[in-house]
Amino acid sequence: MKMTKLSKVLSLILCFVLVAAIALIGSGCNDNTSSDPAVEKEFTFTVTHSDGEEKNFELKSEKKTVGEALIDEGLISGEDGMVYTVDGETVKYEDSGKYWAFYIDGAYAMTGVDSTDIKDGHSYAFKVE
Repeated sequence: MKMTKLSKVLSLILCFVLVAAIALIGSGCNDNTSSDPAVEKEFTFTVTHSDGEEKNFELKSEKKTVGEALIDEGLISGEDGMVYTVDGETVKYEDSGKYWAFYIDGAYAMTGVDSTDIKDGHSYAFKVE
């Protein structure tokens, strides 16, 4: 079976179209979101101080983790990966036998504040225990 010149040209064009389509589809899979603006999330942060006083904060942040957002707001600080000061009150286990416990949606957190991603609408808390 002989291919005519027109058939060869059409086959070649079809191949180029398929390669271009595959390249466009593949480029969509490598979506680099680092240039996208950060998404602002809202969450509630509650502090229960050693005297039992409770303070609630409604926060909005474009930060990735709860820790980053709370540091940015000036609500927590610490050292060596430990939170010692929350809302102006410093508590160290070495000094008082108490510490700042971190909670997510009312449950004792299984992750640290610095490794907990902010989820829109969730609540986070620190309580002296």
